[in-house]
Amino acid sequence: MSDDNIEIENVNKPGYTERVNREKYMAMRDALLAVLPAEMPGMKVPDAKQALLPLLPDTLFPEGKTAGWWLKAVQLDLEAKKIIVRAPSKPVQLSKV
Repeated sequence: MSDDNIEIENVNKPGYTERVNREKYMAMRDALLAVLPAEMPGMKVPDAKQALLPLLPDTLFPEGKTAGWWLKAVQLDLEAKKIIVRAPSKPVQLSKV
Protein backbone atom coordinates (compact mmCIF):
# COMPACT_ATOMS: atom_id res chain seq x y z
CA MET A 1 0.00 0.00 0.00
CA SER A 2 1.45 3.34 -1.04
CA ASP A 3 1.75 6.15 1.49
CA ASP A 4 0.94 8.54 -1.37
CA ASN A 5 -2.71 7.43 -1.21
CA ILE A 6 -5.37 7.34 1.45
CA GLU A 7 -8.56 5.29 1.63
CA ILE A 8 -11.75 7.33 1.87
CA GLU A 9 -15.38 6.41 2.50
CA ASN A 10 -18.65 7.61 1.00
CA VAL A 11 -21.59 8.29 3.32
CA ASN A 12 -23.98 7.54 0.43
CA LYS A 13 -22.45 4.11 -0.25
CA PRO A 14 -21.78 2.36 3.07
CA GLY A 15 -18.88 -0.09 2.81
CA TYR A 16 -17.53 1.49 -0.39
CA THR A 17 -14.02 2.90 -0.25
CA GLU A 18 -11.75 4.54 -2.77
CA ARG A 19 -8.04 5.34 -2.74
CA VAL A 20 -7.08 8.93 -3.50
CA ASN A 21 -4.02 11.17 -3.33
CA ARG A 22 -3.17 11.74 0.33
CA GLU A 23 -1.62 15.21 -0.12
CA LYS A 24 -4.63 16.64 -2.00
CA TYR A 25 -7.07 14.97 0.40
CA MET A 26 -5.33 16.41 3.47
CA ALA A 27 -5.06 19.89 1.96
CA MET A 28 -8.78 19.92 1.15
CA ARG A 29 -9.72 18.37 4.50
CA ASP A 30 -7.74 20.98 6.43
CA ALA A 31 -9.20 23.83 4.37
CA LEU A 32 -12.79 22.56 4.68
CA LEU A 33 -12.54 22.07 8.44
CA ALA A 34 -11.01 25.54 8.79
CA VAL A 35 -14.01 27.25 7.17
CA LEU A 36 -16.97 25.19 8.40
CA PRO A 37 -18.81 26.51 11.45
CA ALA A 38 -19.54 24.30 14.44
CA GLU A 39 -23.14 25.50 14.65
CA MET A 40 -26.10 24.26 12.63
CA PRO A 41 -27.39 24.86 10.04
CA GLY A 42 -23.82 25.35 8.87
CA MET A 43 -22.51 26.66 5.57
CA LYS A 44 -23.81 26.06 2.06
CA VAL A 45 -21.38 24.04 -0.06
CA PRO A 46 -20.80 26.79 -2.68
CA ASP A 47 -20.04 29.25 0.13
CA ALA A 48 -17.65 26.77 1.73
CA LYS A 49 -15.88 26.31 -1.60
CA GLN A 50 -15.41 30.06 -2.04
CA ALA A 51 -14.12 30.38 1.53
CA LEU A 52 -11.65 27.51 1.29
CA LEU A 53 -10.19 28.22 -2.16
CA PRO A 54 -7.66 30.78 -0.83
CA LEU A 55 -6.49 28.21 1.73
CA LEU A 56 -5.55 25.58 -0.87
CA PRO A 57 -1.94 25.33 -2.04
CA ASP A 58 -1.61 26.50 -5.63
CA THR A 59 0.87 23.69 -6.26
CA LEU A 60 -1.89 21.11 -5.68
CA PHE A 61 -4.89 23.08 -6.95
CA PRO A 62 -3.62 25.56 -9.57
CA GLU A 63 -6.29 28.25 -10.02
CA GLY A 64 -8.66 26.05 -7.99
CA LYS A 65 -8.73 23.33 -10.63
CA THR A 66 -10.37 20.09 -9.46
CA ALA A 67 -11.26 21.71 -6.12
CA GLY A 68 -14.95 20.94 -6.63
CA TRP A 69 -14.32 17.22 -7.05
CA TRP A 70 -12.00 17.09 -4.06
CA LEU A 71 -14.44 19.10 -1.94
CA LYS A 72 -17.21 16.57 -2.64
CA ALA A 73 -14.93 13.57 -2.02
CA VAL A 74 -13.72 14.98 1.30
CA GLN A 75 -17.23 16.05 2.29
CA LEU A 76 -18.64 12.55 1.78
CA ASP A 77 -15.71 10.96 3.60
CA LEU A 78 -15.96 13.30 6.59
CA GLU A 79 -19.72 12.74 6.75
CA ALA A 80 -19.13 8.97 6.78
CA LYS A 81 -16.63 9.42 9.60
CA LYS A 82 -19.09 11.69 11.48
CA ILE A 83 -16.61 14.59 11.57
CA ILE A 84 -19.04 16.86 9.73
CA VAL A 85 -22.80 16.72 9.39
CA ARG A 86 -25.29 18.12 6.90
CA ALA A 87 -28.37 20.02 8.02
CA PRO A 88 -31.69 18.26 7.35
CA SER A 89 -32.80 20.99 4.93
CA LYS A 90 -32.08 21.88 1.31
CA PRO A 91 -29.75 23.11 -0.07
CA VAL A 92 -26.96 21.09 1.55
CA GLN A 93 -25.39 22.94 4.48
CA LEU A 94 -22.44 21.52 6.38
CA SER A 95 -21.09 22.02 9.88
CA LYS A 96 -18.52 20.39 12.12
CA VAL A 97 -19.73 17.90 14.69
